[in-house]
Amino acid sequence: MRRDLRPYWVKRTYLLYRSWYAEHFLRPQFDYLGDNGTYMKPWYVDVNGPNVRLGHCATLIGDVDKRVNIAVWGRGPGQGRITIGDYALITPGVRISASDSIEIGDNCMFASGAYITDSDWHGIYDRIERNAEPAPIRIGNNVWIGDRATVLKGVTIGDNSIVGAGAVVARDVPANVVVAGNPARIVKELDPNGPFVTRADFYRDPTSMFAESDRLDREFLAGNTFFGWLRALFFPTTRD
Repeated sequence: MRRDLRPYWVKRTYLLYRSWYAEHFLRPQFDYLGDNGTYMKPWYVDVNGPNVRLGHCATLIGDVDKRVNIAVWGRGPGQGRITIGDYALITPGVRISASDSIEIGDNCMFASGAYITDSDWHGIYDRIERNAEPAPIRIGNNVWIGDRATVLKGVTIGDNSIVGAGAVVARDVPANVVVAGNPARIVKELDPNGPFVTRADFYRDPTSMFAESDRLDREFLAGNTFFGWLRALFFPTTRD
């Protein structure tokens, strides 16, 4: 990882702009968006449709070639919903698409490229109409969906479970297990009484956490100069 050569005030200005952008452009896209969120490159996060709710202390990370897309495409005006609890982590390339209902609990993490959908979107023979029966998705608390994993319609995933990278989940997953493969199968059982540390623990005191992050920025960026940063940008001859 390259050393950050920005002066403190440059990084601080960027963070203030990022926060302003998220409040001005990203927040209005949600029906509800909680407080104390961290939105990295929020200009690469797309939210479409009604009834999209995201809880407190969420982390959303977009990227230029891996946009985050959270969308409700209901059967009629105002229909369909996506509800995501507190302390979510949603990384680049994640797509969450609801026809009817997707409910996600607290402390859930979605790795890059994960796809969650409650519909096939087209029938096998009738390619115009959706399936008549809704097939909602319910994901419990503290669930981890791995890189490029897919969760299909009608699935319920229990608390603390992990979906391995590249897995395709077409059936319910009980609590406290690891599933992997296509179709996903249980490959490991977790101790339900295990000492789980969740994102809620990390965000126990968000005000102090953000203050500490700012203190560390001041400390580690203290020796950087504006012209030194510009020189590294335009003449990147050395790596740090």
